[in-house]
Amino acid sequence: MQRRSILQAAGAGLAASVAGPALVRAQSASTLRFTPQQDLVTLDPVTTTAYATRNHGYMVFDTLYGMDAQFRPSPQMVEGHRVEDDGKRWDLTLREGLFFHDGEKVLARDCVASLRRWARRDPFGATLLAATEDLSAPDDRTIRFRLKHPFPLLPVALGKASVPVCAMMPERLANTDPFRQVTELIGSGPFRFKADERVPGSLNVYTKFERYQPRQDAPRGWTAGGKVVHFDRVEWRVMPDPSTATNALIAGEADWQEYAYHDQLPLLRRARGVTTRVLDPTGFVCMVRMNFLQPPFNNPAIRRALWYALDQREFMQAMVGSERDLYHVPLGFFCPGTPMASDAGLEILTAPRSVDRARQALREAGYNGETVLLMIPSTSSAGPPLGAVMEDLLKRCGMNVEVYSVEFNAMLQRRNRKGPVSEGGWSLFVTNWSGSDWLDPAGHIALRGNGEQGYAGWATLPRIEELRDAWFRAPDLVAQQAICRDIQLEAMKEVPYYPVGQFLQPTAWRNTLTGIQEGFATFWNVRRA
Repeated sequence: MQRRSILQAAGAGLAASVAGPALVRAQSASTLRFTPQQDLVTLDPVTTTAYATRNHGYMVFDTLYGMDAQFRPSPQMVEGHRVEDDGKRWDLTLREGLFFHDGEKVLARDCVASLRRWARRDPFGATLLAATEDLSAPDDRTIRFRLKHPFPLLPVALGKASVPVCAMMPERLANTDPFRQVTELIGSGPFRFKADERVPGSLNVYTKFERYQPRQDAPRGWTAGGKVVHFDRVEWRVMPDPSTATNALIAGEADWQEYAYHDQLPLLRRARGVTTRVLDPTGFVCMVRMNFLQPPFNNPAIRRALWYALDQREFMQAMVGSERDLYHVPLGFFCPGTPMASDAGLEILTAPRSVDRARQALREAGYNGETVLLMIPSTSSAGPPLGAVMEDLLKRCGMNVEVYSVEFNAMLQRRNRKGPVSEGGWSLFVTNWSGSDWLDPAGHIALRGNGEQGYAGWATLPRIEELRDAWFRAPDLVAQQAICRDIQLEAMKEVPYYPVGQFLQPTAWRNTLTGIQEGFATFWNVRRA
């Protein structure tokens, strides 16, 4: 039996189990059945940039601040803050009535420990902590930052919706090494994680946390405002095959499909009782990252040579087809349509494409036939189409290409290796990010130049680091935008990665659901009509 047949048979079995017993039908009024775009592999939202883990993290854990649909910070676990000493002292006051899932009160010292752990994994958090003289909990409800210099972006850092999640957890768990996963999932978020019902690769279950105290604010999109839970139970049911997932939604065997895959959109749009919509206007920004430690891409002239032939439209059409409203090119180094984005330096991407010129530039730069190992995450929806286009581009430019296409987490294991290809290393990989991760230099992990302390690829780019530091000190938006233009010009010259386009990702749900809000998949304020 072929793989697709096996998956479809599994989907049929799932359909029977959902539609069959009366007990299951009775539960459906308070159970939300969700199909995530991939399996939940990592459970600790501080230790990974995986979006499945981010979505899971916001269910189980709460954050001190949230982010609304205008990308502004908003108090979440805190009732507010007070700023004194010319901006160098911030006192954050926790709301009353916050409890962890184990029944313990949320205390300021829990949050201090959580902040320290998160800041060791998050670049924005690391910058905040470097600007902090002392972080303490003078009483049970006060979190105090004493800063070396003013840091007006503090609420933005603590409330950003980009990865990794600034999750608040009990002090005993927050004391876990941030490079190791916590062993218990005890948060104070609106849902409990049912570890005893987890079936890796198939099912994850969440139940309503009855002691969660939502803010009284109206919902404001993304992670801001009141988070009211209307379902007793949320089930994530993994369906790796897009056709199986689509058929389950159309048949009413699932309530919500995280990704309405682009090749399935015509079918979903025709289906009765199904809504398709883009919830996240920042979409997904796609890139090809190089290994700066090994030939040939340790040579900036070789990195620049591919600009002449790289056609972002080819990458995006491989992702979404010919539906022009669902992708954006040219893409620079910041998310299109957001304040830091510009067209500075993008002329080389909009000029006519020339493979011959790229081949000549590679020869002049000294490329000598070294093996280029391209890693493609086969279980990522974006990986195979992006990888196929990049493989073809490299070959047409005369490079000696070897493809390593494996399951996403297996790719991540090889990605950690810094040695040459001959010793199990790599040269490039394809991936995509939420556009919200590319809003500005603060949290833009792939646009750092901090060498082996940074993101896989380990780019050492001192000028970009200098400009990033200057961005934090900029007095206003205009100054920040000017710095970001300079960052983009420097990035076009040094090429920390190849941006290959932005696409919009629709989601789909049964019309019986209401309250699904802007941003990534969140499960509060959703109800059955």
